[in-house]
Amino acid sequence: MLNNLFEKLNLHSYRLRKFKNKFFYVLCLSCVIIAIVPLLSILSEVVVRGIPAINLQFLTGDGLRYGIGPAIQGTLILIGLTSAIGIPIGIMTGVYLAEYGTNKYASWIRSINDILTGFPSIIVGITAYSLIVVGLTGTFSPIAGAVALAFIMIPIIARTTEESLKLVPNSVREASMALGIHRWRTIISVILPSAKSGLITGTILAVARIAGETAPIMLTILGNTYFFQGLGKAMDALPLRIFASSRSHLQVEQTQAWGAALVLILIVLALNIGVRLASRGRYKR
Repeated sequence: MLNNLFEKLNLHSYRLRKFKNKFFYVLCLSCVIIAIVPLLSILSEVVVRGIPAINLQFLTGDGLRYGIGPAIQGTLILIGLTSAIGIPIGIMTGVYLAEYGTNKYASWIRSINDILTGFPSIIVGITAYSLIVVGLTGTFSPIAGAVALAFIMIPIIARTTEESLKLVPNSVREASMALGIHRWRTIISVILPSAKSGLITGTILAVARIAGETAPIMLTILGNTYFFQGLGKAMDALPLRIFASSRSHLQVEQTQAWGAALVLILIVLALNIGVRLASRGRYKR
């Protein structure tokens, strides 16, 4: 009798665990589908509406000939300038917080970093406009736009860098320093390469974030219909072109807005794939 009772209880417990496992599997799968469906819907809408606008003249011509050449060029310049400013500062900030962040200054930096992460981009644009465009240079310029976007990029990279470095086991640090290697050399040659996946992911996320920002660059680079004319002149960018064309009542300009959106997505995708391939090949060698 007792054996039969235990067998029934075990069978009931097994069936209950199996049901719970299937239930949570279905629940997780449903959440994934709920998250993916809107994304696929947006991507499909951009692709379907944007492909008709894509041709050589559209990609290389200026605004006077209904092309987005200056906007593509401006976006790439902005991404390059912002990355040159934001990536080193963000990584060094993350290294300081992860490796030396046991004092009150690190606590303040983390608080400031958290505040900047959730800061509205329009506030960043207004601040850059007031301090750089009005107060320092007196003109709209790519430099002002890059500085504004860098304030959006730095907190993202700093946070991901700090969390990635914290995942590196302390035994790795101790083994390196036990060999007589200085701490700064250990960070550069041992810890950073060990956390390279997290650093690359954080950088890609930051680049994807700043590539589509509109408010900060609207207040700092202004936009025009010409190709790059210098670091002290106004410049075009894809988010500005998308914003301006989408507000038009003309069908041709709305089609251009969809085409520019598709190009912007492809640029971000190409940068992501390129960085992944380049970093993988580098560390394989």
